Amino acid sequence: MSSKYETYRSSEAPIPGDTWAWNMYGPGVESIGRSGEPEQFPIPEPGPDQLLVRVDAVGMCFSDVKLIKQGGNHPKLYNRDLANNPTRLGHEAALTILKVGENLQDIYSPGQRLAVQPDIYDAEGKSTAYGYTIPGGLIQYHLVGPEVLNANGKSYVLPVPPEGLGYAEAALTEPWACVEAAYTQRRRLSPKDGGSMWIIGQPGDTTEYQFSEGLDMPSMIVLTDVPPSVKALVEEQAKERNINVIERNGLTPADFPTLKAEVTDGAGFDDVVVLDPRSSEATAEAAKLIARRGTFNMIGQKPLDGLAQVDVGRIHYDYTAYVGNTGPEISASYGEAHNRADLRPGGTAVFVGAGGPMGQMHVQRAIELPDGPSLIIATDVNDMRLEALADGFSGLAEANQTRLTTFNPQNADESLRDYVMRLTDNQGADDVIVSVPVAAVMTEAATLMKSDGMLVFFAGVPNGTYAPLDLSMIYLHNAQYTGTSGSALEDQATVISKTLEHKLSPNRSVAAIGGMEAARDGVEAMMEGRYPGKVVIFPQVSGLPLTGVDELEEKLPEVAQKLAPGGVWTPEAEAALIEKFWKSS
Repeated sequence: MSSKYETYRSSEAPIPGDTWAWNMYGPGVESIGRSGEPEQFPIPEPGPDQLLVRVDAVGMCFSDVKLIKQGGNHPKLYNRDLANNPTRLGHEAALTILKVGENLQDIYSPGQRLAVQPDIYDAEGKSTAYGYTIPGGLIQYHLVGPEVLNANGKSYVLPVPPEGLGYAEAALTEPWACVEAAYTQRRRLSPKDGGSMWIIGQPGDTTEYQFSEGLDMPSMIVLTDVPPSVKALVEEQAKERNINVIERNGLTPADFPTLKAEVTDGAGFDDVVVLDPRSSEATAEAAKLIARRGTFNMIGQKPLDGLAQVDVGRIHYDYTAYVGNTGPEISASYGEAHNRADLRPGGTAVFVGAGGPMGQMHVQRAIELPDGPSLIIATDVNDMRLEALADGFSGLAEANQTRLTTFNPQNADESLRDYVMRLTDNQGADDVIVSVPVAAVMTEAATLMKSDGMLVFFAGVPNGTYAPLDLSMIYLHNAQYTGTSGSALEDQATVISKTLEHKLSPNRSVAAIGGMEAARDGVEAMMEGRYPGKVVIFPQVSGLPLTGVDELEEKLPEVAQKLAPGGVWTPEAEAALIEKFWKSS
C-alpha cells in the first residue's frame, strides 16, 4: 500500500485489540464518557449472526438533545437504568465491515461499506432505534447483529458503493433522508382496510353525498347525524360486507371522549369524516378522536366560524392527516390531486429556522431540486447562521436560476408575514417549512401560506401541543398541513442514489470535524448551535480537536487544499485527514 489512506480503505486494514467508546450513563452531557473522557474496551469477535464493523464517521444530531436531557426516561429507552446498562449516541453512522459471522457470509463481506437507518422496529412494532435503544456509533469498533440486520425480517443497513461517497456523506445520508421524507407521500390515500370510521353530519343537511371508493374498507362505521344519502350508502355496503354499523346521533363535543373510549377502546378512529363542518370548536374536538396515522376528512362549501385548535405535535409524530374537498364526492379527498407532497414547481418556498443544520438541508434541497421553487425565503433569528447560509448557497442558487433571500425578523422594520406578502404580491407562499419546534412559530408560519399552500411541520413539538389553524383552507382551497418524523430505508436509498447521480451533495452540510477525543465537545457544540451546519466526528482519527471547516486553511492547510470551492467538504479532504491522523498500528 502506498499510503495510510489506501491501507485504511483495504479490507485487510489492521484491527487493534481495543476500542475507544463514549458510553452514556445517565442524563446530561457530563454522563457521556467517564470524567469527560472516552473509555477503552476489548474488541469482541463476531458471533455467527454478527458483523464486526469499524465506525468511519458519525454526525451529531439535535434530536439527541431530548435523550441527553431525559436519559433513561427517554421514550426509546423505556426507563432503562443507564448507570448499569448504558447506551451510546450516534445514530448518523457510516460503517465498514471488518469481520463477518459464519451465517452471514453469503450476504456481507469484509471491506463492504454500510450506512445505518436507525429507525428500527421489532416484531411487536416497538421502536428499538440505533443510537437510542441500541447503542450507537460513538465508538471505534462494535458488533452489529440481528437487532439491526434482521429486525422483524428487515435489515436496517444500506450498502454504500466503494466509490462515489465519502465517509461523512454516507453518515449524513440519514439526516438527509429525514429531509427527503418530509416531501414523500406519507398519507394514507384511502380509508384504512379493516379500520374504524366515524362519519359526522350536520342536522338538516340533505346533500346527496357520494362515497364511490373506500367505503367498503372499514370494518366498523359509526354514524352521527348523517344525511339520508350517506346512511343509505353505508347500509348498502353493510349488506354486502360484514361491516359493524353503529348509530349515535345528537352527540355534542362533550360526548366525543366517551364515544372514543366506548367504541375504539381509546385508540381513536382510523378515519373521521366531517360533513358540512361549521363550528371550529366542534371540528377541533372531533379531530382529537383521530388514531395514529389516521385521516380527518372534511367535506364542505362554507368556512368554519374561526380557527381550530389543532394538535400540531400529532401531525409531526403521529402522522395525523387533514384532508378535504368541497364535495359531494367524499372519497375525492384521498386522491393524489388533493395530497401534494413536494414543493410546488416555480413557486415560493419559505423556510422557517433555515439557519440550523436541518434548515440548511431543506434550503439546499429546494435549490438543487429539478423544477423546484423559483423564490426561496430563508428566515432565522440568528444573523451568523443566515450569513453562513447566504455565503454557502448564493452561488448554488444562482447556478440553478433560483432567487435566494434571507430575513431576520428580529432586525427588520417589517414582520415576516409582511415581508413574504411583499415579495409575493400579497399572494403568500406556496410552501412553508418549519424547522423550529415552537407552537407560536408554527402558528405564525401558517399565516404565510397561499390559500392552497402546503405547511410542513418538520420540527416536532410534544403531542398535546395545540396551535390555531385555518382548517377551512383544506376543504375549500386544498391547503396541506403535513409533518414527518424520522425516515425510512427507501428515503435513505433515495439520498444515496441522488448523491451518486450528483443531484445532491450532503457534504455541503459539514461545518465542523473532530477526532474521537472531540466527540463530547461535538455534542456540546451541536447543542449550542456553535456551527452553522453539521458536526461530524471521525472515530478512527485521533488527536484532532473539534475544528470548523472554515478554520482548516489556518490549522490544517493540507486538508484545506482538498476542499471544494466555497470551502465544501470532500472525500479528498477526508483522505488527507486520515493520512495525517490515522494510526494504522
